[in-house]
Amino acid sequence: MNETIICAVGNVATQPVYRELPAGPSARFRLAVTSRYLDRGKNEWTDGHTNFFTVWANRQLATNAAASLNVGDPVVVQGRLKVRAEVREGQSRTFADIDASAIGHDLARGTSAFRRAARPETAAAGAPARPEPDWETPLAGAEPQQAVETLPVT
Repeated sequence: MNETIICAVGNVATQPVYRELPAGPSARFRLAVTSRYLDRGKNEWTDGHTNFFTVWANRQLATNAAASLNVGDPVVVQGRLKVRAEVREGQSRTFADIDASAIGHDLARGTSAFRRAARPETAAAGAPARPEPDWETPLAGAEPQQAVETLPVT
């Protein structure tokens, strides 16, 4: 399956629209991507042409995008490019959509504070929860913890 995967860097142009659908959460927003070039005559950076994409996010990405993004935010979007043509009122129009697999703030242009989203409970009721692994580095001189499970030696 040959798909066009792109990475677009731009600004959120419209407030994300969030919807709960039977297939799960969905969100969309417009992304403005403006090229910049050095005008050697004026010796300054100048804005070039602006391309607009409709970015579509689904499931948890949709929920997080709607809660995190605002108009004007600099973002990086990665996903599948889908170009479609439609005829409206006798005029042919072409649209470029991005089916997003990842969206994030562009940290080259500012800072962001990450907050992990709460996961919905998917385990069956009454099923024991898996314990979190101990990722902390032991203190110097402390004895290593015993392994919980051992494999038989063959």
